[in-house]
Amino acid sequence: MAPEAFVELFQDALYLVLIMVSAIIIPGLIVGLVVAVFQAATSINEQTLSFLPRLIATLLALMLFGHWMTRILMEYFFRLMQEIPTILY
Repeated sequence: MAPEAFVELFQDALYLVLIMVSAIIIPGLIVGLVVAVFQAATSINEQTLSFLPRLIATLLALMLFGHWMTRILMEYFFRLMQEIPTILY
């Protein structure tokens, strides 16, 4: 049992989490920035105007990237299951 194997698996898991969270968060950030610029240009200070488009963008990102994220997680899980015997011995 080499500690390097666990560190590598943990590093891969963190990388997957970073990629999947970025795929969901970045569209919401972009939409929030566009809405903030619109609100600053028009002097509209409505809270729901900034919340609803970000919520819709996040839900659309989940719908678009959900299949991809599930596939990536399944591939990582299967690889993890294949590597367990080599890690234990």
